[in-house]
Amino acid sequence: MSEKSRRKASGAKPRSGRPKPSRRPAAPLPRCQLRWIAHARSGDKGDTANVGLIALEPEYYDLLKREVTVARVARHFKGMVSGVERFELPNLNALNFLLHGALDGGGTISLKTDAQGKVYSTALLRMEIPVPPALARQVKPRPRK
Repeated sequence: MSEKSRRKASGAKPRSGRPKPSRRPAAPLPRCQLRWIAHARSGDKGDTANVGLIALEPEYYDLLKREVTVARVARHFKGMVSGVERFELPNLNALNFLLHGALDGGGTISLKTDAQGKVYSTALLRMEIPVPPALARQVKPRPRK
């Protein structure tokens, strides 16, 4: 039995002499600061800062849920917190983060300038995440006049 007959009998497709086209790696997605797609509030409870991240539009919630992970938030606050927990609040299109060890003992004993953790929300909104190109174009900040 010839090579051609064996391939035909096995259902294998014949090889062509042409090389396979190379696949280009996908272009990286544009990045966007969270402040363009969410707002946030923060406060304290002892040595833990509590940050709520709320989608500005309901359709942004799934993107936040997928991209604003515990690992990314921990990396964003590296050296400032000892641990991060995340809670999903789908009925509010929001995520809640607990930033443990963020307040140097808490508001009553901390010597930090922000002993109540009020600026953690602003700091989180400066974090960049990858977003679909259409969304990046939609929320892209406009130049000031």
